[in-house]
Amino acid sequence: AVVSTQSTGRFYIIYDLLLYKTNLRMGKTSVIFVLGPPGAGKGTQCAKLSQKFGYPHLSAGELLRSEVANHGPDGDLIQSLISKGNIVPSSITVGLLSRAMKSNPEKNFLVDGFPRNQENVNTWQKILGEEVDVRCMLFYTCSEKVCVDRVLNRGQGRADDTREIIQRRIQVYNTSTLPVVEHYRNLGMLRIVDAEGPVEEVFATTCSTLAPEI
Repeated sequence: AVVSTQSTGRFYIIYDLLLYKTNLRMGKTSVIFVLGPPGAGKGTQCAKLSQKFGYPHLSAGELLRSEVANHGPDGDLIQSLISKGNIVPSSITVGLLSRAMKSNPEKNFLVDGFPRNQENVNTWQKILGEEVDVRCMLFYTCSEKVCVDRVLNRGQGRADDTREIIQRRIQVYNTSTLPVVEHYRNLGMLRIVDAEGPVEEVFATTCSTLAPEI
């Protein structure tokens, strides 16, 4: 018998959906990755999503800064890299995310600021790929000017909130993170939201965009 590629494609789509629903029934952990340039408002939107839908918000950046503040074993290395706008080794970030998920009784999470490069993707797959389902990637778009102005005006007092370091972070984001975004676009898992509007407007768009996933 000859099976057309179109029929085969439909089979795998249906199989993936059934597997996804089965995993949810079995209580398998799932995540929505949330990415966007520095200053796009990921943290603000994740906090609102967490409040509305009950998904714990795990910020990769906050977990790393907490490791520094608590003088964790990798604290000095993390601080050195963050202060220069560079990306922390994937094994450290994935380890912190894994620990945070396993210490929480919830099964669905928002993972903010990850994955930032292909090494992050590969390490996540190696360590957590069999344990955790990725539902989709929520991607916030925002111009560089708006992002820089927002970060400079947010007044958090972070050491990496200087114009020079912000621009360095955006440069790293453009070089390392955008290819990851394209990877998830090619997988059909990318959900895009324009983040330049007022917070509530962006949140309304976010909720409607994620409606099939949440």
